[in-house]
Amino acid sequence: MTTLRALPRPNAPAGPDSAEVLRLITEQRFPVFLTVHANGRRRYSYWQAGASQARPGGCFVALPTDECDALHAAGRIALGDPVEDRAKTTYPIRATVRSTTPLTGSPRQVPTRPVPARHALTA
Repeated sequence: MTTLRALPRPNAPAGPDSAEVLRLITEQRFPVFLTVHANGRRRYSYWQAGASQARPGGCFVALPTDECDALHAAGRIALGDPVEDRAKTTYPIRATVRSTTPLTGSPRQVPTRPVPARHALTA
């Protein structure tokens, strides 16, 4: 199984885009997810509900992949337990608690191809 490699920027300062992405994840108003498709394509996104009762529904909003990957490599965000199906694997994203002690271990490695389904997504 091939895994995604963390970017070599563990101490990279957060730029304006990274700060905004981290704010969205930290506020937890919108659950943020990483979807890894069978072809290896990754997409960080969240669901934005419709603005009013007159406009029900909503849409997925994509977040900048490079910024999210940098936050993950820096240990600022972490991946939750995957939900897998044949076409994709979806990970919930959460902000990590910053501490003054160095992190031990490495962030969860994200497979580029889903493994056999344990949890089937239903339509």
